[in-house]
Amino acid sequence: MNDTSTSQPRAARGAGESARADETAAAAAARRARLGSLLKDAGLGIIFLAIVIGLTIASPNHSFLSLNNIFLILIQTSINGILAMGVMYVIISGHIDLSVGSTVGLAGVAAALFAHPGEYPLVVPIVVGILVGVAVGLVNGVGVAYGGIPSFIVTLGTLTAVRGLALMVSGGAPVANLSPEFQSLASGRVLGVPTLAIYFVVIAAFAAFVLRRTVFGRRVYALGGNPHAAEVSGIDVKRLTVSPFVIAGALAGLCGVLLASRTFTGSPTAGESYELDAIAAVVIGGVSMSGGRGRAIGVIIGALMIAVIANGLDILGIDSNAQRLIKGAIIVLAVLIDVKSRRA
Repeated sequence: MNDTSTSQPRAARGAGESARADETAAAAAARRARLGSLLKDAGLGIIFLAIVIGLTIASPNHSFLSLNNIFLILIQTSINGILAMGVMYVIISGHIDLSVGSTVGLAGVAAALFAHPGEYPLVVPIVVGILVGVAVGLVNGVGVAYGGIPSFIVTLGTLTAVRGLALMVSGGAPVANLSPEFQSLASGRVLGVPTLAIYFVVIAAFAAFVLRRTVFGRRVYALGGNPHAAEVSGIDVKRLTVSPFVIAGALAGLCGVLLASRTFTGSPTAGESYELDAIAAVVIGGVSMSGGRGRAIGVIIGALMIAVIANGLDILGIDSNAQRLIKGAIIVLAVLIDVKSRRA
């Protein structure tokens, strides 16, 4: 009896110690993961800083870091950066969205149709453009979640269909004669800072907060990391799968509105290849193409890096075809680093 009674507390103590050891190991693994993510962001920041310094030294009269050029870089970053925030959500959830560039074109046309002088309040074209993006995102999300179609195929189809719809709605020609209020949306300045840059900063900060500090954001990470485990834990995987596509569509719609405001026309061909720049910013920023990993700060740096490289190469007089080659090489290198880090 004594042996049995003493062995039970020992077994209980052993089980408790084992559980505590497992918790300690899990906490250590979580700390290592956070440290690795911080080091990756720091490394990306160092690379970005090195590029800025190199282009400043190489540019004539160090004009690369002039205030006017910095504002120009911020303007060039803004629309792609906002677009990349939406694509970031989709890729972290384990999917891809190729239709955001076409959505920019359709949303810009739709907004421009309601932005003629004296016809509608300014809020109408803005809401119309965003709702067009939401509709495209909803089609993509439902096709993936409830139709069981791979996201690559669904968004490849909507990429073509949405562009065709933009051409049909506009009659194949840009929609012009926009109101001064609408034109000032993306062309104004606040205390000397371009409004486009302010939009980007606000949206990026909000996207980062939602992703890292809310239950929804944690569920998006869980969905991309292991959809089966997310479903077992009680998450409505199908409904959650739709959400990142809707977010990407809404932000693409907003980008269409801002681009139409900036160029003073709603062009049906606007946004061509924008999806590639957005995906490039996300991948360069350290978001895993396999889903489940990534940080908004990395995507922000990635978007800035693309704009900085393009701007710097323009200043140095590098041919546009060579710029595409360099951008493609950077994307491949970023994906290679991601694959190697996941294997490690």
